[in-house]
Order: sequence, then structure tokens, then C-alpha cells
Amino acid sequence: MAGQADNRAPYAKIAAHYMELISSGELRPGMLLPSIKSLSEEWKVSTATVEKALRKLRNEGLVRGIHGIGTEVVDQPASMSSGAQRQDRGRRTGSSWGAGERSDSHQAAVVPAPAEVAQALDMAPSSDVVRRSRVYRDRHGIVAHSTSWIPARYGKLIPQLAASERLTGGTSLQLIAQATGHPIRHRIDTASARTLTPEYARLLELDPDNPTAEPVVVMTAKFVDSEGNIVEYGVDLGGPGRTWRTESEVTP
Repeated sequence: MAGQADNRAPYAKIAAHYMELISSGELRPGMLLPSIKSLSEEWKVSTATVEKALRKLRNEGLVRGIHGIGTEVVDQPASMSSGAQRQDRGRRTGSSWGAGERSDSHQAAVVPAPAEVAQALDMAPSSDVVRRSRVYRDRHGIVAHSTSWIPARYGKLIPQLAASERLTGGTSLQLIAQATGHPIRHRIDTASARTLTPEYARLLELDPDNPTAEPVVVMTAKFVDSEGNIVEYGVDLGGPGRTWRTESEVTP
């Protein structure tokens, strides 16, 4: 907790700690955070630092201040994350999971590339590709069904890419970069809203006979290495009702 070995400012450590507790469901909507004085003593920081951390949580929409009562956790829309965001997290932390997320249903196989995939990977239709799929979940349910399409030559170079198990030693992109010596240099992202199809319903574990009226957010990411090779094409189906959210620093 307060002794985390990282370079973040103290207020950011405090905010990140409570973001994790809220995202995991350990702190539920309606619950109160400790008082500013208690947090100041617990984390051995000034009250000004605590107030800055709480301001960050308020700006994130995770808590609200109630005069005379304290800081309350608020309910928030379930969010989804894209393959591009998971790549960023993997590069920063070594894990593609977001706060409170886990993954399961890991499956992999070498299959003929569907037309859309072959075009995205710039290869002939029906060429062999590694298809890796998994489901990301959090306390709200399915965050996204994620599929990575990878040229088969990388599966031969890294056999575990074609195994129906969670990868060890890094993400697929990290493993490919390590094996080839060519880092990922370029990424192309797209996002679109599509009608829920029976296939999408199956992947998202929904009842195809009672489809939701909400569209499905489909996000794709194409990853290109330093030699110009397209090494992966990712497709993410967001769970219905999910909100896609990004954050970035703005510099003057």
C-alpha cells in the first residue's frame, strides 16, 4: 500500500489504491472512504496530499463528497477495454488486465484466415493463422470477448501461441518482439457499433433467442513491427451496456 515501490507521487498512489478497491468491488457504491485525517495518518502524508488524491477520484467519477458526511463511492457505468489499451497496460505493467479484471476461456488453434482477417494481415485468403481468444470479466460480467489473429509463422517460432492456455512470459506482442528482435512500432485502431448477431451473442454468452436491443461495440487493433510486418490483428467485442473510456495527459 503506502510502501509501494514505484515512482508515482504519493497522491497518485493513494488514488490508485482506492481505484483498485472500487473496481474490484471491495468498496461498493454507498460506502464511505476513511476521513481525510485518517488517510493522512495511514499513508503518512499531508492532508493536502490526501485532498489531491480524493480530487482525482472525484474527477474519475468514482466518488463524491457529501458535506458533513464524507467521501462516498458512487455507482459507475461498466467500462470496456480494447486490445490497444491492453497492449499499453502490458507494456507498462507486464499484465494486460485492467483493475478488477480477470480472463478465462483461453482457446487457441491454427485455422484458415477469414476474409476480413486475411485482408487485415495483408495475406492471401485462407492462409494459416493462429487464432487466440479469451474472455475478460470484472464484477459486472463480461468486459469483452477478445480474439487475436496472428500469422502462423509466429506460432511456429513461439509454440505457446497456438496452445489453449494463458500465455506466460508476456503478452503475445511482447513474446513476438522478443523472439524476432523487432519491437512493435505502429498501431491502427478502429471502433464501430454493430447489431448483435447470433455469433456475437454466443461469444458474449448472451441468449440468442432474446437478443439485447443495444448495439455491440467492435474494436479492432492492427499491430506493425519496426520492419513493417503486421504481427497481429485484434478484435474485441464489448459486452452490452459497456462504455469505452480513455484517459491521456494534456500538455500545453
